Amino acid sequence: MNDQDAFPNSYDEWRHCIEVRGGIRLTPNYISQRLEELLNDKHVKTQEFARLYGDDRLHMTIKWFRRASDDLSGKRA
Repeated sequence: MNDQDAFPNSYDEWRHCIEVRGGIRLTPNYISQRLEELLNDKHVKTQEFARLYGDDRLHMTIKWFRRASDDLSGKRA
C-alpha cells in the first residue's frame, strides 16, 4: 500500500496497517473483542465505521479479522 491509498486493499496491507503503522498486536483477545464489536450492527463504533467507510469495507474488515484469528489458531496453512 502506498501513502496515497487511504485504506488497505489486501489482507497483508491491512495487517501491516494494524501491526506496524498502528502498533497494535493482533492477539486472540483483541481480535475477539473487535469481531464482537464489528458483528454487532447496533454498536455505535460499528455504525460509525459503516457510515464513514461503507458496508463493503466493514465486511472486508470482518473477513480480515476472521482470517487473522484463523492464522493465530493454526487453521490456515
